Amino acid sequence: VQLQASGGGLVQAGGSLRLSCAASGRTFSNYTLTWFRQAPGYVRIFVASITYSGGDTYYADSVKGRFTISRDNPKNTVYLQMNNLKPEDTAIYYCAARAFGGTADQVTAKRFYNNWGQGTLVTVSS
Repeated sequence: VQLQASGGGLVQAGGSLRLSCAASGRTFSNYTLTWFRQAPGYVRIFVASITYSGGDTYYADSVKGRFTISRDNPKNTVYLQMNNLKPEDTAIYYCAARAFGGTADQVTAKRFYNNWGQGTLVTVSS
């Protein structure tokens, strides 16, 4: 599956952005979809995941209550709604996909994924 992330930009602290990741090439509904982020000088870390069934979502503690992941299977798109953004949310955000699902430990790990989008930059000013 090919992934294309979009929706990044510059926003003030407290503001909102919605990221999108459009997929093509495979049966979208069979994929667990996940957002990771990588800040300058740091490793890529897990942000949020939604299982292929859409029944389970997972969030990093740092974004719980502020970010919401969702999917629209007919549109082959996964979204990340980000509210109350903080300067520490500044990073390149990547979407990733893997067919079907896994345990919570698996879906939050970078090594679980074999499909990655190109990333979209989110900058939050203070």
